[in-house]
Amino acid sequence: MRHPFRRKNLSPRLLPFYALAIAAFVLARPTRASFLLGSLLVAAGATLRFWGAGYLVKNDLLSVAGPYAHLRHPLCAGTLCLSLGFGVIAGGWALVLVLGCFLPVFFLYYFPYKERVESARLERRHGSAYSEYHRAVPALLPSLVRFTPAQGGARSRERWSIERLRDNDEPGTMLGIGVALLLLALRPLLSP
Repeated sequence: MRHPFRRKNLSPRLLPFYALAIAAFVLARPTRASFLLGSLLVAAGATLRFWGAGYLVKNDLLSVAGPYAHLRHPLCAGTLCLSLGFGVIAGGWALVLVLGCFLPVFFLYYFPYKERVESARLERRHGSAYSEYHRAVPALLPSLVRFTPAQGGARSRERWSIERLRDNDEPGTMLGIGVALLLLALRPLLSP
């Protein structure tokens, strides 16, 4: 597992997100019901990220197997589920903060930027194979129909790999998710 305090994770552009997470934790008032319901979303998001990261080979391969056969951005969709799940767990004003701050930033800035930059890079690198994939596979909401590339296109026989999971630093993400769940579970004990 990579060290969690990598330069990329300490970028000043991430400070608003860290501040949002701290504010949401301070405002958090989890109940048993909110914890159970939110944990389902967290589990779905973590599972999607875990599954996707085990297939992802950044830049070198057009990943079209596993969850990538149903949606182009399983890690983003997983992050979205995680954020909503943590908001539901926290409840009250923390949920309002997630819905009012995180979702607009995600949908109005982050995701459109990522989609534009990543699509351009993948199209340059993989040409018509990526164009076919991009046209056939939705970005965030999974298709029930599995993408099957045309002959000579992208490879879809890739297998899930623990090495890819590690290369994409997903164990560090899973550790962070576990710590966040533990802190939220302990939050009622930390309240005055």
